[in-house]
Amino acid sequence: MTLKKAYLLVILLLVIDQVSKIYIKTHFIIEERIKVMGQNWFQIFFIENEGMAWGVELPGAYGKLFLTLFRILAVGGIAYWMQDSVKKQASNYLVVAIALILTGAFGNIVDSVFYGIIFDDSHGQVATLFSDNPYGTLFHGKVVDMFYFPIIENATWPDWLPIWGGQRFTFFNAIFNVADMAISTGVGILIVFNKKAFSHEKN
Repeated sequence: MTLKKAYLLVILLLVIDQVSKIYIKTHFIIEERIKVMGQNWFQIFFIENEGMAWGVELPGAYGKLFLTLFRILAVGGIAYWMQDSVKKQASNYLVVAIALILTGAFGNIVDSVFYGIIFDDSHGQVATLFSDNPYGTLFHGKVVDMFYFPIIENATWPDWLPIWGGQRFTFFNAIFNVADMAISTGVGILIVFNKKAFSHEKN
């Protein structure tokens, strides 16, 4: 794969990621959800993620800033990795995987860096793009998540089960976005097609 094609893939997915996030942000309020085609197992559920994956947050006043700066440095490293891999004629599996990971990391960086200064709050109202009253500051935006696939929702563990018996649970309760899917797919390619992705460089 050429570097031009790799970056076209990154740009295409990045546009899809940002368009979907902006649409959700300007049409939904926080924790609003709809069932896609009336199905419980596929929902659009709008939440905002303050920190890392799965809602993990870094403590302290500068935790969010540190996380955002770390993401920017990571994107620079991933972009260099992709260019170097293309230059060395690495496997297309590897180049595509890196492009997907780069897309995901960059997509969530856009939220973290800019959303705090271009949107107002989504609690109790639909946010306005380019608001005069933004909810945050530069580098302190929140990542928009919306895809929710609760395959089993609000079920109960059998009473005889140790520790969890009688407790309520939801199978697959993660809420994510296009950028997250890109990262997961890229990592999945590296794991499933490991030998092909890291095969010797072409002569």
